[in-house]
Amino acid sequence: MQTIDLAYVGRGLHEELVAHVADQEGYFEDEGVHVAVRDGVGWPAERLRRGAVIGLGRTLVSRLTDGIGWTAVSFSTDRPLFWFLGNSDVKSMADLRGRRLAVHGPKDPPGTFARIVLRQHGLDPDRDLECVVRHPGDYQMDLRRLRDGSIDAAYVGSTLSPEQVADEEGFHVLAWVGDHFEIPTVGVVVDPVHVPLDSPALQALTRANERALRFLVEQPSRAVDYVAWFLDRLTREEAQRYYEHYVGPYFIPGRTMDVSVAQHAIDAVAAELGVASIPAEAMYGQAGAAAGAR
Repeated sequence: MQTIDLAYVGRGLHEELVAHVADQEGYFEDEGVHVAVRDGVGWPAERLRRGAVIGLGRTLVSRLTDGIGWTAVSFSTDRPLFWFLGNSDVKSMADLRGRRLAVHGPKDPPGTFARIVLRQHGLDPDRDLECVVRHPGDYQMDLRRLRDGSIDAAYVGSTLSPEQVADEEGFHVLAWVGDHFEIPTVGVVVDPVHVPLDSPALQALTRANERALRFLVEQPSRAVDYVAWFLDRLTREEAQRYYEHYVGPYFIPGRTMDVSVAQHAIDAVAAELGVASIPAEAMYGQAGAAAGAR
């Protein structure tokens, strides 16, 4: 049996869902590959490049800044699952002006996306509001600080459901990044220097992930079960709504790259980082190839 490491570089349903389904449904074993799912959240790029990585955002930033030739062989969604969440007084993105926002660092991919969306709403993240940079974890400390008033808003990810939190706490969901910025964010990406694109283990891993994506589309009731497993504060009805809004329409098999959309996204990230851009084909041109290989 072939063996490959697969590292996630962020926590939550957004990063972990597809690999979790592939593992739990036995698709890795069916494809004849042993996949060691690794926690790479704190790993440097040099360690990550020894195996496959789920996070396309982090590897894109690495390619732009480190020059490592990360190449995506598949992607699961192009709608980042991050949200701006305001306290009881912050009801819109415009209300963030002059406020304190807990957010990822500017060179951390979710933080880069946040800055891009803030600019789309006419807000300079360095001048128009106070960005309080923190290590996000599962965002529970952000909720605590929203309650005690030490921050006015938080930029949160998919370890929680923003609508459920807002309803329970009297907060407001200000914006979903996926409504404002499209970029391939999770899938399978490798450094071909260490993991060749024709590696049988890589091809088997990618086929298993494609099967997991088909599962999410073709078996929505069971897909909701997986959503509820990740977001265990949700009722069944809330998990169903989360699936219908954020998972079912966007986590789909057979992804092909829209070159113009991907290039616009890469250019926006590069501009925010202050570095030169790269052609979209260099990063995403192999997406889909390994899924069909046998």
